[in-house]
Amino acid sequence: MASPRRRTPRRRVWPKIRLLLLVAVVAAGGTALYPVWKAANPDPPELKVRYRTDTPATATAAKPSLEVFNDTDKPLPLSDVTLRYWFTADGSASYAFNCVNAVFGCSNVAGRIVAMDKPTDTADHYLEVRFTAAAGDLKPGANSKGIDLQLFRTDHEKLKQSDDRSFDAEMTSYKEAENVTAYKRGVLAWGEEPDGTKASDEKKTAAKSAPEPLPAPPAGVLFDDFTYQGPKDPALFKHGWLVRTSKGGPGVENTWSASGVSFPTAEGSHADGQVLNLRASTDGTKAGTKQASLGTAASKFRDGTYAARIHFSDKPATGDAGDHVNQTFYTIGGKGSKYSELDNEYMPNGGWGRPGPKLDTVTWYDHKTNDRVYETTNKSLDTWHTVLIRVKDGVVAYWLDGKKLFLSNGKYAPRADMSVNFNHWFIDLPFKGERAWDMKVDWLYYNANETLSAKQVQSAVEDFTDEGVNYFDTVRESR
Repeated sequence: MASPRRRTPRRRVWPKIRLLLLVAVVAAGGTALYPVWKAANPDPPELKVRYRTDTPATATAAKPSLEVFNDTDKPLPLSDVTLRYWFTADGSASYAFNCVNAVFGCSNVAGRIVAMDKPTDTADHYLEVRFTAAAGDLKPGANSKGIDLQLFRTDHEKLKQSDDRSFDAEMTSYKEAENVTAYKRGVLAWGEEPDGTKASDEKKTAAKSAPEPLPAPPAGVLFDDFTYQGPKDPALFKHGWLVRTSKGGPGVENTWSASGVSFPTAEGSHADGQVLNLRASTDGTKAGTKQASLGTAASKFRDGTYAARIHFSDKPATGDAGDHVNQTFYTIGGKGSKYSELDNEYMPNGGWGRPGPKLDTVTWYDHKTNDRVYETTNKSLDTWHTVLIRVKDGVVAYWLDGKKLFLSNGKYAPRADMSVNFNHWFIDLPFKGERAWDMKVDWLYYNANETLSAKQVQSAVEDFTDEGVNYFDTVRESR
């Protein structure tokens, strides 16, 4: 009898299909629920920003002090970080900023004022703050310490902060502030933007493109474009400037006054921005006379290139013409056998018995014995000019708008480190009546390492201002 054929067992396919379907359903549910879970469990921020201020809602300047915290386990280069302080401009007013204090130095802080493409009720502009590579790294868990800033109107009127998104008068001590945003390599990493975008959102707002790292300022260079509020601006002194109020000459002795130092906007300056204005005023009497001067507190300048863009004046801003005023860009330092002085003195109406308009370029050896050499350029300079002094290998060269005016050498060369100064003063008081004269300075540049042309200096200045750099000083004092 033939054996019965064994039937091949059927494969159990259906349970596997049901298992696969169950996995797919669970996975789909998980995907759908992920945004909910993500919102409840956002990634921790890589950095945090704390803020404080000590100003009321109406003030001469906004004064945000900011701290950046590194909340990762890796070093955070400050040059990767950008901060934005959001505010609402008062009408058509223009704004400027400066850095007052930072532990890594205000020379490593740059900023710019940006108008928003899409204004909101609480902001139509922001102050964007960046840091150079020389600002260094924040170690894991470290904080930058206070970065003290000032934001002010360039017309120096009081500003209203009550409608500024990032302002909070109640935060007089450091607290976390999500209305001040921070970006890492251009990507929102902290805070909430005025349109509601948050750093925790799945799609973070980035800058139009990640900004190029801001290079460290060059060594041995001083640059300042005079973005300040006035003669009592704390940033002015922190940046190494002194407003003269002491007694003595030159000119009408004991008449130096801080009231003649201001920082208005001026046509013809770079971007029609702020300038240093030195006003010399008088009513024709010593008691009614005020002279103006601003100079560096440190005497640390000798060889290299000194450059300033200056607007000399042939006519008074108010009152009658005819004064023997002296509009001066000069360096001075040392005593006795080390005395050194290099002068550019413009006298629109002449002085000391010599007619004007004229520019005297003078190198001094000894002021007590009047031992000096000089050259006179007899022409009007009633506009903006780039004035250079170049010192190299014992030779001093004076330049005006790229043209060499005068050389001195031998014993007539600096024998000591010097300060850099701008003065505006009266040689004498030839008549009575109220009048005032203005001398403007757009920027100062000094390079201890190179002797540069006016074009090279102008190119360097434009590079700085294009990056939002309005001041730095990396010149070391001699020991």
